[in-house]
Amino acid sequence: MLYAKPGTPGAVITLKPRYGNYIGGEFVAPLSGQYFTNTSPVDGSVIAEFPRSNAADIDKALDAAHAAADAWGKTSVQERSHIL
Repeated sequence: MLYAKPGTPGAVITLKPRYGNYIGGEFVAPLSGQYFTNTSPVDGSVIAEFPRSNAADIDKALDAAHAAADAWGKTSVQERSHIL
């Protein structure tokens, strides 16, 4: 199988130019507003920008996880398998 670089004709996946932290069911910007650029080890081209998360982002994610824990615990195994 011939591999096509993302963003070129024939590519299997498409990447967005920038990603956020997935917190509380949605992608959100890092609280610091800082990102880092991830580059391809093959040719040095930019793959995408990713959040440079810090402790405040982790606290926000933990708060969201704790808020969702009761509902998730009441979700049936069948429903969980469909979600995951």
